[in-house]
Amino acid sequence: MAQLVVTPLYSAHRFGSGDELLPHLLTALSDASITVEDFDLLVVTSKVVSKVEGQVVSFNGTEEARESLIESQSRRILRRRGGLRITETHHGFVNANAGIDFSNTEPETAVLLPVDADKSARALRAQFSHATGKTVGIVITDTFGRTWRNGVADVALGAAGIQVIDDLRGQSDDSGRLLEVTQVAIADEIASAANLVVAKDGSTPFVHIRGLATKHFGSSSVAEHIIRPANEDLFR
Repeated sequence: MAQLVVTPLYSAHRFGSGDELLPHLLTALSDASITVEDFDLLVVTSKVVSKVEGQVVSFNGTEEARESLIESQSRRILRRRGGLRITETHHGFVNANAGIDFSNTEPETAVLLPVDADKSARALRAQFSHATGKTVGIVITDTFGRTWRNGVADVALGAAGIQVIDDLRGQSDDSGRLLEVTQVAIADEIASAANLVVAKDGSTPFVHIRGLATKHFGSSSVAEHIIRPANEDLFR
């Protein structure tokens, strides 16, 4: 039976605009005594990606500023209740308050989502391959709520080097019945697995995962394959 090994990678570095992720990722791997192999996974929290890409903005803490910032990062507002907004971001994500992070950041600042997390994942994967000669998958994650379920879980905002969806349509189940709608969100499952070992104080910006079946590696993107098109959404 395949075994999935999920290892947190610690870093005391305070990431900021213009930093390079790769050197700190390599240091974190070395500190954990991990030698990366082909078909390993490297998971990166979206907050550090946003910080190095300059997606940190001034925020004075007022309700007016908060509302304005959420509006600026939203394609549309789906629901309002008190200070909560359920939004559709310009990326197409449906989440709370446009995914803006007002915690674990410098005073009077807020952290926005990466502009294009798939592109960020592809860039980091290429840099890692160039530096190490290894072929890995990269997943960039963030914490979202789930419709009709309490609690939050991590999901994939961007990915590179993996098939983000395992499409089982057209195959048969163990009783021989045809699977007509089953598509497994592999990238989101990777994100949630990684989140189990991530400390919420920001000290584990990276996670190393080994043991994912090689069939899940390939080329696809969150934007193209996970975000549901509006014409397939029963609630729009």
